[in-house]
Amino acid sequence: MISRAVTVCALALAMVASGPAVAAQAAYYNTYADIASIPDTACCTGAQGFAAGSTYLYSIKNHTNYDDVAAIYRVNKTTGDRVLMTNGTDGGTTNTWLGHGNDITIVDIDGQHHMFIVTMEATGAQLVRLRYDGTTYYNAGSYQLRLNGAVAAPSGVSRIAVTGTTITFMFKSGHTIYNGSLPLRASSGTIDLTKAFDLQVDGALVNGATVADLSTFANQGFFYDATNQVLYSPMTKENRSIVLVYRDVTPATTGTAPAATDLSFRITSSKYTTFEIEGVGISDGKLYFGTNRSNADGAFDGVHSFNDYVAG
Repeated sequence: MISRAVTVCALALAMVASGPAVAAQAAYYNTYADIASIPDTACCTGAQGFAAGSTYLYSIKNHTNYDDVAAIYRVNKTTGDRVLMTNGTDGGTTNTWLGHGNDITIVDIDGQHHMFIVTMEATGAQLVRLRYDGTTYYNAGSYQLRLNGAVAAPSGVSRIAVTGTTITFMFKSGHTIYNGSLPLRASSGTIDLTKAFDLQVDGALVNGATVADLSTFANQGFFYDATNQVLYSPMTKENRSIVLVYRDVTPATTGTAPAATDLSFRITSSKYTTFEIEGVGISDGKLYFGTNRSNADGAFDGVHSFNDYVAG
């Protein structure tokens, strides 16, 4: 992995030679810092959904290829201290509610913390709500998602806004973003999705150039920065992970949102044969992410942050 660098001397010489100021290069980030490992448990080996809170990072591990049981890790984003969270409803450190548990968004309701998690299940609940207090969580709601009357099982969810009566979300399925809302305190019900916009992938620039096989990358979770109206969408293939960025998007956006040409993220790992960014989140301006990582020596899933990037 090659670090991003700016050579001040060369830029100064170029400006002297040409007269007018030279445009800055596109911002490109391809190094990261490990915060904590997310080890396998007796049941759960697949790193899935991820979310970044104000103090802690949350990562779901599920029973690979079965989606019948899951565990949740909490990591202090500053110290890396890690705890396997407790199921306050049934006891123990696992639960049977989350399906694939592919993405998480955090919502505060009446001063209490909640996670909303997409299950990607074709039956039962497609969205589950957990209330959590410290390192203990409780089953607090389950919801069906529908698109034009049919079951919808999106792979990504992100909170847009919370009012005194309503939570609004964006959901992602493939390269398409949908809108949906829920009464603030409802513990069950149906969320009808409406299409908002598509995300440009073909022709998207990463470090100023296209990626020939980008259309074959797998879609993962996503994060919408409502304050700055910026959407971050990770895609993965083998030992490569790319995060595309979409600016100036809102729930009212329609058509196709163009990928930013001046900001991109990529990790190409020489250490791991699998390096999948499963989900991303912004906290205090940093871009954090969770990974599914492995090589011939085993699994090395973790939570991390991109070096140097500050959201704004």
